[in-house]
Amino acid sequence: AYERRFPTCPLIPMFVASDTVNEYKSEDGAIHVIERRCKLDIDAPRLLKKIAGVDYVYFVQKNSLNRRERTLHIEAYNETFSNRVIINEHCCYTVHPDNEDWTCFEQSASLDIKSFFGFESTVEKIAMKQYTSNIKKGKEIIEYYLKQLEEEGITFVPRWTPPVACKLESSTSHTRRPVSPAINIPDSATKEGLNNKENLNTSSSPSEPTAGTPDDKLDADYIKRYLGDLTPMQESCLIRLRQWLQETHKGKIPKDEHILRFLRARDFNIDKAREILCQSLTWRKQHQVDYILDTWNPPQVLQDYYAGGWHHHDKDGRPLYVLRLGQMDTKGLVRALGEEALLRYVLSINEEGLRRCEENTKVFGRPISSWTCLVDLEGLNMRHLWRPGVKALLRIIEVVEANYPETLGRLLILRAPRVFPVLWTLVSPFIDDNTRKKFLIYAGNDYQGPGGLLDYIDKEIIPDFLGGECMCEVPEGGLVPKSLYRTAEELENEDIKLWTETIYQSASVFKGAPHEVLIQIVDASSVITWDFDVCKGDIVFNIFHSKRAPQPPKKDSLGAHSITSPGGNNVQLIDKVWQLGRDYSMVESPLICKEGESVQGSHVTRWPGFYILQWKFHSMPACATTNLPRVDDVLASLQVSSHKCKVMYYTEVIGSEDFRGSMTSLESSHSGFSQLSAATTSSSQSHSSSMISR
Repeated sequence: AYERRFPTCPLIPMFVASDTVNEYKSEDGAIHVIERRCKLDIDAPRLLKKIAGVDYVYFVQKNSLNRRERTLHIEAYNETFSNRVIINEHCCYTVHPDNEDWTCFEQSASLDIKSFFGFESTVEKIAMKQYTSNIKKGKEIIEYYLKQLEEEGITFVPRWTPPVACKLESSTSHTRRPVSPAINIPDSATKEGLNNKENLNTSSSPSEPTAGTPDDKLDADYIKRYLGDLTPMQESCLIRLRQWLQETHKGKIPKDEHILRFLRARDFNIDKAREILCQSLTWRKQHQVDYILDTWNPPQVLQDYYAGGWHHHDKDGRPLYVLRLGQMDTKGLVRALGEEALLRYVLSINEEGLRRCEENTKVFGRPISSWTCLVDLEGLNMRHLWRPGVKALLRIIEVVEANYPETLGRLLILRAPRVFPVLWTLVSPFIDDNTRKKFLIYAGNDYQGPGGLLDYIDKEIIPDFLGGECMCEVPEGGLVPKSLYRTAEELENEDIKLWTETIYQSASVFKGAPHEVLIQIVDASSVITWDFDVCKGDIVFNIFHSKRAPQPPKKDSLGAHSITSPGGNNVQLIDKVWQLGRDYSMVESPLICKEGESVQGSHVTRWPGFYILQWKFHSMPACATTNLPRVDDVLASLQVSSHKCKVMYYTEVIGSEDFRGSMTSLESSHSGFSQLSAATTSSSQSHSSSMISR
């Protein structure tokens, strides 16, 4: 049955073709080894394929059948991009030790992504998605070919016997060994991908939805009015899952409409829907999401600068949400609010969407369970690809996908600029396939033509900024003032804790006590990137290199000043006895950064070893004409507080190949706004670039 999937298998669409490379058969017929080169059409974003320069991916698969031991071993590894990505997979069919009429199946795989043009996380997501899909279809495919064999009259294959034994048996009457009756194994006793005890004569799986009994019925008018068209099978699934929740789940039971969303998201597979629904209910209870609309008031910054809001409804009666993403200062919002508040705001939008769906169901007299989102990308440019902002966006997408399935009815993306494919390549692997099918993307003014906005939204409610006549009260966004930025510590002290990871770190810099960060580089030509804000005072930014590791970091006691640092860290790595030029060297010219500036930059390393990023207190120079200190400097030096600076920073190391081939390298993700860029410094000698925005 397994061999029937070659040379190609219609049940695996991405499996395009295969060619036999090597084949071996033992003389006694017990061993059969065949090696094939398989051609796969991976479901990856087209832009990623274009960057990688390939349309298909090739794998080598080696199948070793041992009839004597009754085992089939399958080994596979990738041939394409083997210097960047290493994939190994091993599958094994064996006889179960407790029942020789059962086949035991084991499967394992490993994935090691060394580098992939800056899209490592995207490739990992795609690989995991493909692998999970293959595991889930494995049993379905083998059963398909077993059924095909049965239809051809092949229900029994004699076991292999040595050639001599065969000759002896030919002179005597051969009696076939009786076969044990088939035993059905409940799905709950199996685990996908590991020790699947698979009865080869199994009938339909117990977890497959079956039509309910005549007693398991919902009122037809109720279904038509609130749930929509349901087959008897789907109706039965809803009743069974709801009944299970009532019996086992403590606390608030979700409404039928919400349960139905999770069932639809898993194609009415009760076990899978129950799993994700239970996880979501636990999450909602843990974070009090049910009460978010009544207990949480969005900060004023969000109300002023988050360019999104609800705007009437589309032609199908779905609530319409408008988001002017191109006008939003993503970096400013993250800096002023933190990821926690942004996530909570997005959750409140989704909760409001659920409420509006219920209201529209009553108003229009038909079930409305999802909303339409209109995203205007006018103004989107490379500053929106600021790496920490994209990471925050991906985390938000994951939370929303897990807890609000089947709530997006349609997504209209308008005025997509040339930079949009880059953002789409990063984001799309994190979006469910069913959700992606609901996306409609329009470049330029295409939305005004046939098949455009008028097909989905009445002319009377098209927003004014899209050429319509309806005034849209969505905030216009704009730059978030830097005076509203807050430190990581201030954000951490907030009560909102939907995740704990903080992108930025905060550091205090004192006169005589710089803050230093150690970065170990193994491969030469790696790229160190940084992004920091000078929150207080003036500092000097340096980069040093040393062949030997400095001593473990020590917190500075700040000597005679005895100043504690409640709001930031202060770590020093360079030993007092080290000499510049002997123990360590400066690889960048010092960069003076003033209070309120944002600095982004990169440095391509020339040597492996230890690199130290240093933020140092900047002392005001003496008066050039008299060599005497200025009055302002003397007054400032009398104030201890003037000897303290504060920075918020984020650093990352990118492989050299990834950096040069990546569209999200620092060169294209400067967080400063082009109209505000005051200066850009670069050093071709050290292959570095920095940018300051005031």
